[in-house]
Formats: sequence, structure tokens, C-alpha cells
Amino acid sequence: MEGEQQVKNIGVPQNVIASLQPDAQVEVELVHVFDKMKSVKAFILDVDGVLTNNDLLITESGEFLRKMNVRDGQAIKWAIQAGFKFGIITGGVSEGVKKRLTGFGIEEYYSGIVDKLVAFQAFKDRTGLAATEICYMGDDLPDLPVLRKVSLSCCPSDAVPEVKAVCDYVTVNQGGGGCVREVVESVMKLQGKWPAL
Repeated sequence: MEGEQQVKNIGVPQNVIASLQPDAQVEVELVHVFDKMKSVKAFILDVDGVLTNNDLLITESGEFLRKMNVRDGQAIKWAIQAGFKFGIITGGVSEGVKKRLTGFGIEEYYSGIVDKLVAFQAFKDRTGLAATEICYMGDDLPDLPVLRKVSLSCCPSDAVPEVKAVCDYVTVNQGGGGCVREVVESVMKLQGKWPAL
């Protein structure tokens, strides 16, 4: 249905997430997303295209430079403090990215990964969590196998069409532009765990 597609592709607007509650009048797809958000105990994130935009700056010495969103980082910190587990599964290799993300307290960091399902299984084994308790966020074709396995599949608004087609929640924000904050904040507010400052 057209209404369901619209709900699926714009996510849950930030200005209303705190007040929204599923009820009989809400689209079936949206209720499904709320139910999935309630079950989340862990977030697994891709890096390039999710925590960063899809641009790389290349220095004269051949190093790659990436830009990350500070609000994404703050949401990750608050979520970890609230007891959520985090994992990173990325095909890239960057000591700078690793230092930033493990500095937040992310212990499950998998880089240089070709088969993301292998790292996903390792994350589940090490944390003891079921796929029904995990939210995964990716933006490109290598993310599809994991997106199809988790309870809550998410992607930024500028993800490739094949990824958007399988995701429960397509954010309003783009990769590197607060999309992680949008998902984490939505989940935490729905579970009553967002900090009251």
C-alpha cells in the first residue's frame, strides 16, 4: 500500500518519536517497526556510508580521511551507558576510526571484513544475543546478508536502492549526517532509556 511504503521509507520523525505509541489506528508496518525497536538490545553499524558519508579525502601520502558526526558519537555513548551493546562491522581498515569508536566503549570491532555474516555470527557468539535483539545499520550491497538476519534493519536515506528495499527503517538523515543518532535515539526513547537532561 502507498501509505505503508511512505512510513517505511521516511522512518520515525524525531519531533514525534517521544509521543508516538502504537495503537490500532497506526499502519501495520509502523507497529511492526515499533515492536522491533522494543526488542533491541544491541546495535551493529557499518562505517563508511553510515557513520561517515560516502566521501574519502586522500592525502598526498595516500592516507584516507573520513568525517564523522559528533551527535552520532554522543548517542552511542549514551546508549552504552544505558546498557546497549555495540558492534562495528566494516570492510575498511582505519586506525583512526578504530580509536574513535573503541574510545566510546565499543568492544566488538571487526574491520577488513569481506563476509559480514561471519563477523555477525562472532558478535552474537561473544555477546550471547539473538538476532531478534539486534539492530543492524548498513548502506550498501555487502550489508544485505546481515540486514536480512536481524530483527531491526536500518539504513540512511542515501543508501543504495537494494538496501532500502529490505530495511524496516530508512532514516531521514544521510550517512555521516546523524542517521545513527536518529535510530539510536528513536529506540532509546521508545524504551524509556533516553537521558532526561
